[in-house]
Amino acid sequence: MQNTTMASILIIDDQKPIRTSLSEVLAMEEHELFEAENGKKGLTALDQKKPDLVFLDIKMDGMDGIEVLNEIVQRENPPPVIMMSGHGDIETAVSCLKSGAFDYLEKPLDLNRVLVTTRNALNTGELKKENTVLKRTLSKTGRYNMIGESDAMMTVQEMIGKIAPTLSRVLILGQNGTGKELVARTIHNQSGLPEDQFVEVNCAAIPGELIESELFGHEKGAFTGAQKTKKGKFEIATKGTLFLDEIGDMSLSAQAKVLRALQEGEITRVGGEKVIKVNPRVIAATNKHLPTEIKEGNFREDLYHRISTIIIQVPNLNERKQDIPILVNHFNDQLSKELGIKKKSFSDGAITELTNSQWTGNIRELRNMVERLLILCGEEITEKDVITYKNPK
Repeated sequence: MQNTTMASILIIDDQKPIRTSLSEVLAMEEHELFEAENGKKGLTALDQKKPDLVFLDIKMDGMDGIEVLNEIVQRENPPPVIMMSGHGDIETAVSCLKSGAFDYLEKPLDLNRVLVTTRNALNTGELKKENTVLKRTLSKTGRYNMIGESDAMMTVQEMIGKIAPTLSRVLILGQNGTGKELVARTIHNQSGLPEDQFVEVNCAAIPGELIESELFGHEKGAFTGAQKTKKGKFEIATKGTLFLDEIGDMSLSAQAKVLRALQEGEITRVGGEKVIKVNPRVIAATNKHLPTEIKEGNFREDLYHRISTIIIQVPNLNERKQDIPILVNHFNDQLSKELGIKKKSFSDGAITELTNSQWTGNIRELRNMVERLLILCGEEITEKDVITYKNPK
């Protein structure tokens, strides 16, 4: 992930003192700042500067902040947007979040809150960029490749081959960074369902008050900011696969609504009356031990049984160390192309050191390590290089 101190930020606010003070605060973090005094100029600056983050005032002459936000979120790969207002309330904040804002800040702005929210927004934005690049790269081959020849991975691939055509519901378990989404996509791709009908929902990232709109959609005018009818993820994925990632982090109220949709096979959009039949293949994933979560009252047992017809346990990287040389070679090929640099060689000592290391962040951590070595080292990456950059200061 890029260093957030190198980010570019656009501030759209009709009050110059606010723009100036906010710029001064963010400049202390070494960000590159751009300013716009109204919504129209802000959108022009957005298209010209391609900022990593936008601060946007709600109350402005001409286009107000909500209108500008609606324009921003329609763009391809929009940056995170932090809304600001001195006339805010809970309804306004919820409306902004439902319309696609990353967060909402009240004026007068709190310095610490501004900095923390900025860092969180930039990290989230960068993760989305990485996922977009990775998915675009993989889509060029028409499939997602599972890399590995260990017994553990062969077992997973054998199970995928058996269950993919059945359209049964699947629960994927595994630590963060083990490749649970990759397993879900592989199941989808081998199921015979349309390739572009894999619909993902990150349950941990959606507040409880927004989950119903995200999953089931809403009608125009259903709430403040609902300027047009929107289909929910259940409806969009009804001829394909609905992937409920990190379902263990879903709130209990949201779990109840998902359970009802799975039981009845139908939904109603927020603000609507029409019953819509839905029947997507549902694949869920979590890094949590759901039986324990059930005992502690954090997860519904009836929902657990609905989503766990088949359970796949994805091994962590320390359980499949013989795959590390293969993965290193794969990432060497992939990253050298993405970074636009020459592919490098890894000495036997470097491969041994990587294989013997402990990977608490699993495949994601290994990929980051290979990227770091490709950027910082010479044409041959040695054991000393791996030791030096394994835990950079």
